[in-house]
Amino acid sequence: MTYEEILRSLKKKEYAPVYFLMGDERFFIDKITDYIIDTAISESERDFNQTILYGKDTDIGTIVTTARRFPMMSERQIVIVREAQNIKNIDQLLSYVKTPLKSTILVINYKYKSLDKRKSFTKEIAKNGVLFESKKIYDNQVPDWIKKYASRLKYKIDNKAAFLLAEFLGNDLGKITNALEKLSININKSNTITPDDIEKNIGISKDYNNFELQNALGKKDVLKANQIINYFSTNEKNNPMVVTIALLHSYFSKVLKYYFIKNKVNEKAVASSLNINPFFVKDYKQASLNYNPKKLVSIIELLREFDLKSKGYGDISTKHGDLLKELIFKILH
Repeated sequence: MTYEEILRSLKKKEYAPVYFLMGDERFFIDKITDYIIDTAISESERDFNQTILYGKDTDIGTIVTTARRFPMMSERQIVIVREAQNIKNIDQLLSYVKTPLKSTILVINYKYKSLDKRKSFTKEIAKNGVLFESKKIYDNQVPDWIKKYASRLKYKIDNKAAFLLAEFLGNDLGKITNALEKLSININKSNTITPDDIEKNIGISKDYNNFELQNALGKKDVLKANQIINYFSTNEKNNPMVVTIALLHSYFSKVLKYYFIKNKVNEKAVASSLNINPFFVKDYKQASLNYNPKKLVSIIELLREFDLKSKGYGDISTKHGDLLKELIFKILH
């Protein structure tokens, strides 16, 4: 089942006896678990019918004994096992999963790991309960995810603001949702969230960031690129060189790829090929006019060279700010 399907069934009060929530993205695991805790039983029933266990402090016997108990003066009980990835013999729950108690909702949080789907334990969970794998979303999917989450909060967010948040916060969905919820407190719902709102409420500069640096380089705007790099050199902690290089490597690799796309008329096809939002296709087209394939290949080689230098290979004395200035000069000239 998908995250959305699980939440829909929970909202209908359709509960499975076992929820095994696994994977690298903790956000979805936490959301499902919290929703079950908040809605499956009333607050007055929790003292007797809600148990939270932790993987480091429990064992299979305790989990099974707790799950086999009948609820007290309630239709059901909830048993939450947090940090279950620390239980080495988790598959010994097989006997319980085969015949789970219908009046118990057993929720297992198995973060940063996934079960082998070929094993009988995993198959029994899928057969008698809910098996959910929470995967990290790809970086290029983050801006669209931000838009969808903002929409759930009854807000709109413009493309640049969504990309600004994505560039600064990466694919950490927990941080992203906290930022959007903070914005929702301070922004009128009739307004669209803009980069100005991001700067004012989240503290991310709308003018001096990797997204703006990428645009300045694509347009060969020497003044703007140097202004951003000077800002980065005085704020190295908040603008790590390794992140800037990684993003520029991805950007210029896509500009190079743009050259070899046959059908450049269809912007949706171009966007799909480059894994970008169609809104930004025009920026890649502009960059391709300013950098020929030979120059792009040399830029990608430069980025690899300066990535090694930033990590101390062949250059241990030059400050990151100075390395970045040299790199940007060589890209532009």
